[in-house]
Amino acid sequence: MVREVRGWRETRLRSLVKSILYRILSITGMVFLTYAITKDTHTTISITATLQVFLIILYYLYERVWNKVDWGRKF
Repeated sequence: MVREVRGWRETRLRSLVKSILYRILSITGMVFLTYAITKDTHTTISITATLQVFLIILYYLYERVWNKVDWGRKF
């Protein structure tokens, strides 16, 4: 399903791509922070990978729900 808002089309693919790009930014920050705390590469990779997969799914679902909410949009 595609919803049109002010001439823009929001698709599931767009939401997915936005989610992945945001996660790349988040992964970078999390790797630095986790490694600074643990000083262990294996632990850093394990924590970061697990959390990022979960957050990609969560953010995608969050975007899809908000795409169905008309509140705050002007037509």
